[in-house]
Amino acid sequence: MNPVLAAGQLIVSVALCLAILLQSRGSGLGGTFGGDSAVYRSRRGIERRLWQFTIVLIVLFSLFSLTSYLLNTGTAA
Repeated sequence: MNPVLAAGQLIVSVALCLAILLQSRGSGLGGTFGGDSAVYRSRRGIERRLWQFTIVLIVLFSLFSLTSYLLNTGTAA
């Protein structure tokens, strides 16, 4: 495996885990710090940016994984 590709995948995976853990299930980021909202609302501000950043990280992780697979299929184990 290419060491640069492996390092990139590792960095993206750690960032993806952190981004997912920062998102509080059901209540949004505001509920993490004591805010309570029983009404459905859309994501705004930092919650929206965190959501978009998570999607970008998922795409990057998928691309790293696919590239790693394609580069390693031609080599014998």
